[in-house]
Amino acid sequence: MSPADKPLVWLHGEVKTPPLSAAGRVETGILLRRLQRGETLSMPQSRPMPIVGPRCHELRVPDETGTWRILYRVDSDAIVIGEVFRKKTRATPHQVIEACQRRLRAYDQVTG
Repeated sequence: MSPADKPLVWLHGEVKTPPLSAAGRVETGILLRRLQRGETLSMPQSRPMPIVGPRCHELRVPDETGTWRILYRVDSDAIVIGEVFRKKTRATPHQVIEACQRRLRAYDQVTG
């Protein structure tokens, strides 16, 4: 990691094998590193999630064990990870969205 890379701030969830396959974990690492270096990702790897909040996105990681999602926000000084989950339906579950919103609000209160 270079000094110019944004750090990852994990509010919830983790990326490990299992439950992700080794290939899924590697893909996740590559995508997160690209974000840390300031790259803007788009479909099919990432899509905006304004319902969660401003600058929020959903990283999409196809895997042998299922399709994984990482809800993240791009801040000026960090990539903030709000949730990691296996997506089983087309829509993002409402409770996942609400939990991520709560975590991001709490983070913002602490970091001011």
